[in-house]
Amino acid sequence: MFSGILKMKKVFAACALALSAFCVSAQADTLKVGSHPTFAPFEFVDSEGKAIGFDIDLINAIAKANGDTVEIVSMPFDGLIPALVTNQIDAIISGMTITDARKERVEFTDGYYKSIQSVLIRKADAEKFKKVEDLKGQKICTQIGTTGDKFARTLSEDVIAMNNEPDALMELRNGGCAALINDRPTNLYYLLQSKATEIGELKDDSLYLNPEFYGIAVNKNNKALVKRLNAGLEKIAASGELKSIHEKWFGVAD
Repeated sequence: MFSGILKMKKVFAACALALSAFCVSAQADTLKVGSHPTFAPFEFVDSEGKAIGFDIDLINAIAKANGDTVEIVSMPFDGLIPALVTNQIDAIISGMTITDARKERVEFTDGYYKSIQSVLIRKADAEKFKKVEDLKGQKICTQIGTTGDKFARTLSEDVIAMNNEPDALMELRNGGCAALINDRPTNLYYLLQSKATEIGELKDDSLYLNPEFYGIAVNKNNKALVKRLNAGLEKIAASGELKSIHEKWFGVAD
């Protein structure tokens, strides 16, 4: 009889262990995702102080497809990668271009958005600046830490790196710089919102020769999360949700 009770206890223990393991695996992970919400329409803050935008909808959709949840952690753009490599956050989604330099420090998911650089100038200077090369040696405004900032420094040593796009655009409007360089969707969004009719986009086909891709950044030691995020990205692409998010923020499917 004692032997039978012992066997029963072992069975119950095994069942309890299996149930516990099932519960743990079934629990949703909460991903702490860093973002700098001053990069509309990808990430910005609404009137209630809530982070919204294409990137925010995207990471939430990916997480939901994987059975996870998201906590957005707002911080300066140039503080995102340091926070990631020190494990203060799990991932970054912030209109971050996949570059070789960044790949030395972090892992990236597959690219989820294709962009190019854009140059804004005062319309009064349209005859003076017809090509990107005409900006060599000029004072250029950028957003700190962006690929636009890096590109501007190949043209001029006189670069004013601002904390956000609205400040950079205001500097251009006030005559503090000759041009503003940033990713095209963001430049056009803020240009539209500001109603700055005196500002226009410099049209130069050479800007289209080097497209950029945004990716979600993850700590190099967490390749499992990269795979999980890529799997979620594939799921929402297949379901049509990615297309819907794109249409919501850009008015077109891709």
